[in-house]
Amino acid sequence: MPRRQLEKSDPIVIVGAGAFGLSTSLHLALRGYKNVTVFDKHDYEISKYDYRSGADSASSDLNKIIRSAYGSQTEYQDLSKEAIEWWNAWNEEIRSGKDLPPGLHPEDNVYINNGTLAFTDKDELPSFELETVRNMEAAGLGGTQLITMNPDHVEVAKRRGLGYGIDPFRCEERKKGNVGVLDTTGGVVVADKACRFVLHKAQTLGVKFVLDAKAGAFESYSYDSAGKVIGVKTKDGRKHLAKKVVVACGGWTPTLVPQLDGLCETTAGSVIMLKIPHDSPLFDRFAPERFPSWMWKLWDGADGGLYGFPRDDKGWMKIGYRGRKYTNPQTQPDGTVRSVPVTRYTPEKKVTQIPQSAMKVFKHFLAEYLPELAENGIDIELTRLCWYTDSFDNHYVVDDVPGQDVVMVATGGSGHAFKYLPNIGKWIVDIMEGVEMERTLVKRWQWRALEAGVKPFNILMEGITSAKAFENVAWSTDSDLRLGSKPRL
Repeated sequence: MPRRQLEKSDPIVIVGAGAFGLSTSLHLALRGYKNVTVFDKHDYEISKYDYRSGADSASSDLNKIIRSAYGSQTEYQDLSKEAIEWWNAWNEEIRSGKDLPPGLHPEDNVYINNGTLAFTDKDELPSFELETVRNMEAAGLGGTQLITMNPDHVEVAKRRGLGYGIDPFRCEERKKGNVGVLDTTGGVVVADKACRFVLHKAQTLGVKFVLDAKAGAFESYSYDSAGKVIGVKTKDGRKHLAKKVVVACGGWTPTLVPQLDGLCETTAGSVIMLKIPHDSPLFDRFAPERFPSWMWKLWDGADGGLYGFPRDDKGWMKIGYRGRKYTNPQTQPDGTVRSVPVTRYTPEKKVTQIPQSAMKVFKHFLAEYLPELAENGIDIELTRLCWYTDSFDNHYVVDDVPGQDVVMVATGGSGHAFKYLPNIGKWIVDIMEGVEMERTLVKRWQWRALEAGVKPFNILMEGITSAKAFENVAWSTDSDLRLGSKPRL
């Protein structure tokens, strides 16, 4: 179906002010669209995208990982290169001090290029890392992926001031294997500051934001007499006409767009946060200029899938777990069971802990690789569930809803989309306009179904009988926040 051509003055509605929605609004404005409105039920002007202040979207976070390492998926490798150019440009823009949002200062960075270490407890590098090294070299980016067991690479890291990233967990000192690759193109994105920066940029370019529990909350589509979508209705009862509606609600999208059944499902990753006091000897040890972002046994199933960061300027250090992704299956009005996000801030039913199985993986890792935390009396201060939307093949979904030429989704981030905050919107607007539709990523992001006999990357919609469903999960308790004991897996 040919795409509906939009005029620059046509009203465009975006539902969701997370990474996909923010980036889309920014690039629509950069491309000259004059009538763009973003709706979100959460007032990010107040919370400033801070999870601790009540913002519970996946984008509302301390930090996210930047990496170019994508194994054989060179299309994402290229997308990362493009994104990093934007991140560096944004750092320069912030340093200029011109027209910054409240709370952001010229000395702030939204991207810290301190490297991202992918490591394992195996004796050899996983095939994913080997493919990354080969493909980065083929792309003319040789020397950016430094193998921890290669003495020449270790010397290169030291010369570049990245020696801390080769063995940040002191594996050699502890007589443990140190098998990994340091992606020197990668590092940390300061997620909450980045979102505030983009929201402000979009506003200065004329994008309107309605951030309110009623006026900004999606209630339903609006239809004409022929049943055609002509806009949205918000929970304050108002209707908003639109020539294009982009649904970009993160983990809440599959509930709002039931056509995604079988293609996408919202799943919960588990996160712990520790607080490193300024007067602790560990404050310097875990500083971003001395400690990289990292990923541990990323593709090894439930016993791996950890990732983490250096501490931030206030001492918070975050570690996440996606080795096992949990679901909250709930029967919807149409009778279908779908996973629905529930968080610490959900009005009706709240969740303030994480699954016990996730906590065991966290504590096992901390005991093995960061015992100095417990030795210095540092415990887990806060936990959260971080809701992503997984697709069955781990690729995004950026396309019109089948049978529609007004409603479009931008979703399926599958836990690896925030790094593209600067440039994913450019691609979304390209797709909206029908530009260069034969590009590999554009085709991968089209609406699709799992082919018979093909093994999915993510198994979706297992329902209430799944071991990952909340009703079948044992939950951690406050006593689990204490470190110091080594649990058995």
